[in-house]
Amino acid sequence: MLEKNVDFAVYTKTTPSKDGYFGKYGGAYIPPQLVDEFEKISTAYQAICKSSKFIHELRRIRKEFQGRPTPVGHCERLSNSIGNCQIYLKREDLNHTGAHKLNHCMGEGLLAKYLGKKKIIAETGAGQHGVALATAAAYFGLECDIYMGEVDIAKQAPNVARMKLLGTRVIPVSHGLKTLKEAVDAAFEAYMGEFEDTIYCIGSVVGPHPFPMMVRDFQSVVGIEAREQFVSMTGELPDAVVACVGGGSNAAGIMTAFLNDPVKLYGVEPLGRGTEIGEHAASLTYGKEGVMHGFNSIMLQDEKGEPLPVYSIASGLDYPSVGPEHAYLKDLGRVTYKTASDDEAIDAFDKLSKLEGIIPALESAHAVAYAMKLAKEMGTGSILVNCSGRGDKDMDYVIEHYGERLGIK
Repeated sequence: MLEKNVDFAVYTKTTPSKDGYFGKYGGAYIPPQLVDEFEKISTAYQAICKSSKFIHELRRIRKEFQGRPTPVGHCERLSNSIGNCQIYLKREDLNHTGAHKLNHCMGEGLLAKYLGKKKIIAETGAGQHGVALATAAAYFGLECDIYMGEVDIAKQAPNVARMKLLGTRVIPVSHGLKTLKEAVDAAFEAYMGEFEDTIYCIGSVVGPHPFPMMVRDFQSVVGIEAREQFVSMTGELPDAVVACVGGGSNAAGIMTAFLNDPVKLYGVEPLGRGTEIGEHAASLTYGKEGVMHGFNSIMLQDEKGEPLPVYSIASGLDYPSVGPEHAYLKDLGRVTYKTASDDEAIDAFDKLSKLEGIIPALESAHAVAYAMKLAKEMGTGSILVNCSGRGDKDMDYVIEHYGERLGIK
């Protein structure tokens, strides 16, 4: 049930609170030596996000460099293969660098310049955030270090090469499961030693305040565009909006514009190979409240509160927690969170490619998979899916592991 006192017409202006809480989730659980630094970042962001000069420059970059607005397209053949419910895609895969990540990375790059920083540090899983931040660093003339788990480096070789070509130093992370969670740990540890000249550009709506708010705000351009485009195309709002959720940046980006509308919102988590521990990364579905990486949210954890091992075919989704705003929106009942398995994602990856000529990122394929299922349940109506990235980065992995199944090996 929705809380009666939540006014979604002014939600983004009043949420999070001044200390970074979305209800009971969020905050900034950081070492004392970083408190002043994060306060500076928050103060600077609050200043520039209201600055006409900053807004004008960001709009210019989005238009001239990123290629925005990205279009909304109707998946007619995919829809017809399912029934009478019509599926549409917001084509963030057509954003420069191939995913939604550049939307907040260019904003964070501008913020770094405003703060006088010389270097940016980040983690990456699927490599899309790493490529986007490497692109922003090259654009703004900043140094850049990207931490990436060795497992993801092996899965995402094309993106690793792109980061290096853009002048970024890719630093392998070899401890633990060698994936996204460990990359975040390593990047934050490095940041602790050089924060005076460096800013840690978090890759999703996670981390200590103000990053969940900042990344949401920078990504909200996706939903603002999509809402206007969909109404222009069809004369009405979609019945449902669907997006994949790992940390949750692309979902927050598209959903924010529809919070006050009579539109059902669905976030899709990775069910991986099943419900056993270590076989999925569906934090909201199977997790409980806990603190990790500087913020309070819902996370997959053991009895001691330590993060559990996670897995997903999509490197950008295998994270044991989720953005605090998603946890809040789930509690409010405004967003419904579902899951899609590896097999369902691969099936959607295949069908969208063959029927529409669009090869989605494996992350985005989770959203497409659930949208296909939802279309069957709805029977009629319309669904808008955020196609958050393109699948070029995943081709080597898909060919190796699913080539025969998909008829490409």
